[in-house]
Amino acid sequence: MTIEMPLAARPAGPGPQGVIKLAVLAVGGQGGGVLTNWIESLARSQGYSAQATSVAGVAQRTGATIYYIEMAPGSVPHPVFSLAPAPGDVDVMIAAEMMEAGRAIMRGFVTPDRTTLIASTHRALAVSEKMVPGDGIASAEEVRAAAGIAARKLVMADMDSAAVRAGSVISASLFGALAGSGALPFPRAAFEDAIRASGKGVEASLRAFAAGFDLAEQGERPEPAPAAETPAETAGPSKALAAWNALMAQVSQFPSGVQEMAVPGLRKVVDFQDTAYGTEYLDRLQRVLDRDSADQGYELGREAAKHIANAMAYDDVIRVADLKTRSTRFGRIESEMGSQGKLMTLTDYLHPRAEEIAGLLPARLGARVETSPKWMARLDTLFSKGRRIRTDSLRGFAVLYLLGGLRSWRRRSLRHAQEQAHLDQWLAAALGYLPQSYGMAVEVIRCRRLIKGYSDTHARGHSKFDTVMQGATLVAGREDGPQWVARLREAALQDEKGEALDGALRTIRSFAA
Repeated sequence: MTIEMPLAARPAGPGPQGVIKLAVLAVGGQGGGVLTNWIESLARSQGYSAQATSVAGVAQRTGATIYYIEMAPGSVPHPVFSLAPAPGDVDVMIAAEMMEAGRAIMRGFVTPDRTTLIASTHRALAVSEKMVPGDGIASAEEVRAAAGIAARKLVMADMDSAAVRAGSVISASLFGALAGSGALPFPRAAFEDAIRASGKGVEASLRAFAAGFDLAEQGERPEPAPAAETPAETAGPSKALAAWNALMAQVSQFPSGVQEMAVPGLRKVVDFQDTAYGTEYLDRLQRVLDRDSADQGYELGREAAKHIANAMAYDDVIRVADLKTRSTRFGRIESEMGSQGKLMTLTDYLHPRAEEIAGLLPARLGARVETSPKWMARLDTLFSKGRRIRTDSLRGFAVLYLLGGLRSWRRRSLRHAQEQAHLDQWLAAALGYLPQSYGMAVEVIRCRRLIKGYSDTHARGHSKFDTVMQGATLVAGREDGPQWVARLREAALQDEKGEALDGALRTIRSFAA
């Protein structure tokens, strides 16, 4: 997408002394240094004086590296160059990721009187976004709207996907977008010569350059609507297939809105365990539907279909090992890493707590071990150091594969007994609000979203779930009780420590006392 906003406040073009000022914001692995070298080489090949500097960011995507280039034509005898960009004094800003464009705008590097903003619309999530228990992803649409106002000329498209399709990296497509934007007074051939002069990955870089150039000139073309996916035909032993078809026939009797969630939910629990477990899932869902109401659009049943499946397919040691040894996982990693058939080392870090080990034991024995500080200390001593397992090796893969094959044992384990008991208590609590408060029942069902993950993450989720359920009992008799439960749940999802949840609960206690 290219937007140009001609404003009369100040003529576009180089700053004082004919100096052109260009900044690049990029994170690790995006080739910001390569892009800077190309721009500097391009300027000098065209008779310009040029200087490039950089201020390194922090690893793990908590900050981007700022590359800064200033250039002046040869007619300027003794240009004076700055070492870093200043707010309101940047002619071209290149952001290698959507949120970096937002940072550039917030820092004043993008102004409507002079700045051409070239930004990629793809996302590389920051650690601060990933660590939020709920949806912590920042709004790209807000950045897009701000960019349309802040920039004199805007070139915005998914430069990363364009580069990947060309077999290159985003630095090349951004360089092409810079050429296509017309922000620099150099011909396209000069840009391409700068790539050739680098002598590395030239052909792939030129393809990505051309893709970026076209995006800057023509904008992104709307993608055709994806064709409806044909459900994969279920295959397997005849007995298991007959059991699966019987389960699907039972789902077909549910209301249509519930079916949309029940079908993937059923697939999830059967994949987790077996068809008998699928029968348990549908029995639980049927108990909810027996108390549901068509007048409410079966909202309760639809939410239950989703969250019961997630509760039944919990993450235990067996599940984690199973997922880590699936062929689809190795294929995905090869695709993401771009190994293209090359040898690749894959090391998994496993750090189960003593509770996870006790959870694998038979239910009665595991319960005794879990209540014994002495035995829990022994388990912690044995496993507290964690393990690094090479799953690309036969030995490491075999260890996890054997663990993942213990699903037939799962039903006898302490962890399974605990999960089933907690699940039934949760459903009983939700249905206990019927028929007086349908909204409370729905919101309590949705609270299961708080419990997910493995090990410490799972324990923190359980703690927050219990806190929200306590809050629900305080507002159960209020007309706005469902809204307060929803607020508690969203507060629990805001931060890992639960500070927002504690604040919301204090508010409830202040008027419930």
